[in-house]
Amino acid sequence: MNGEPSIPFGEPATDPATTATRDFRDPWVWGIAAAVAIAHLAVAPRYDFFRNELYFIVCGRHPDFGYADQPPLVPLLAAATQLWGDDLWLLRLPGVIAAAALAPITAAIALALGGGRVGAITAAVAVSIAPGLIALTTTLGTPTLEPAGWTLCAYLVLRAVMRGESVALLWAALVAGVSLEAKYGIAIWLVGLCVGVTFSDGRRILATRTFAWACLATILIGAPSLIWQALHGWPFLTIIAFHSAEGRIFTGGPVRFLATQALAMNAILAPLWLAGLVAPYMLRALKPARILSVAFAVTALAVFGAHGKDYYLFPAYPSIMAAGAAAAVRLNKWARRVWLILAFASLAVVSPLVLPILDPPALRRFIVNTGLSPAPNERAAVGAPITQVFSDEFGWRELETAVAAVWRDLPASQRSGTGIFATNYGEAAALDFYGRADGLPPAMSGDNQYFLWGPRDDPHDLILINNVGPGAWRLQRCGSVQRVGTFGAPFAMPYERDRPIYLCRNLVAPLSALWPDLKRVR
Repeated sequence: MNGEPSIPFGEPATDPATTATRDFRDPWVWGIAAAVAIAHLAVAPRYDFFRNELYFIVCGRHPDFGYADQPPLVPLLAAATQLWGDDLWLLRLPGVIAAAALAPITAAIALALGGGRVGAITAAVAVSIAPGLIALTTTLGTPTLEPAGWTLCAYLVLRAVMRGESVALLWAALVAGVSLEAKYGIAIWLVGLCVGVTFSDGRRILATRTFAWACLATILIGAPSLIWQALHGWPFLTIIAFHSAEGRIFTGGPVRFLATQALAMNAILAPLWLAGLVAPYMLRALKPARILSVAFAVTALAVFGAHGKDYYLFPAYPSIMAAGAAAAVRLNKWARRVWLILAFASLAVVSPLVLPILDPPALRRFIVNTGLSPAPNERAAVGAPITQVFSDEFGWRELETAVAAVWRDLPASQRSGTGIFATNYGEAAALDFYGRADGLPPAMSGDNQYFLWGPRDDPHDLILINNVGPGAWRLQRCGSVQRVGTFGAPFAMPYERDRPIYLCRNLVAPLSALWPDLKRVR
């Protein structure tokens, strides 16, 4: 803007349009992106719908500005992919696009930092063979868009600081605002980037009108979801606080946390992102990357300090991998090539854990024989027969089939007064998603968004799913109880196998009166 200082570490680009085109032009980088997309597309429909995917689809079919445990973008996107019928491949397509887009975005950062073509290709390869980043895009979830969103935001901030392109800040604000509507986690990264800029030679950009407008734009784009949360008593914060207080997330100590991060990002590549953290303070040419190094440190401390799940930090890695790639161009080319080949071999070993390559029985044998099963990062993941994500893709059709059989056995005159109550959101979403074809009524649950939707038509009888036993609180609210079935599948999570289905008749009070006590905070 006129009258505002440009804050580059060098001179502003003489032709921003030319440099922007150059950053994304290399055919090798786009070839890597295409290879990533092909790999994801080849295996996308091999298993089945993931628990959270079913939940997001159901949430998206109830359009709103927010939901109890997430912003609206991913649920609305998930529901939109199913407008033409149940389509697992189409559901996974946004994840494929996000995975492929990460390569050129990361390469652009390496190029902007002076890594040249070699640095750009190294960065693109690195983010494409990091198991943790692959895992985030295997299914459609709130973390799926984070790596691409965080990295693009970092790239635009660097452009604004290094090249004096004020408009890049506004584009960063757009990316950040949209990302906030997908997952709130980018707020930590934005704080980190601001701290990084504050301690850089480009700190004066924080005093410009453009920066103020960018902050305002980010807030305005993210505001609908935040207003929704405020109007509903901040359920998201309640859920997060419960997880932290109850120790349901296994962050572990610093050594365990760092080891898990290194393995998730491909242990052979650890020197790359470590170089991205350290090299900006050792090489003058990489001084601009200190912004990324500081942002990563702030984000890592926040995630670890808040006992966040391991994958909460994954979206921050591409940016410092790009900085590391810009430093790695100083290595002997053969050493660099051997290093990347070894990293690719490392991915090949663990790839069945992040991509549905093997059939479930073969995957189970692979885990048992190699001992490579990922350590659980939360209590709910303990006991997964394969991996938590893959185990949560099995058993949902069997659940709906079992409940539909119970429903059909009820006399037609009783069905209108009978509802279906599930213990958790995954079971409820599976019944809603698959049950439409069998004419099942909308499922109810005290879990997450389902609790806010309430007791539906306030039925006096219930088909109860997955109660722990005859002494369960819910069963004690029944005039009579009859066990009428079971559900489960061999590779489903333990708490979704061989579980009972009860028929609860004559509730002791209207369900609407009992509803506040049915809330399940998880």
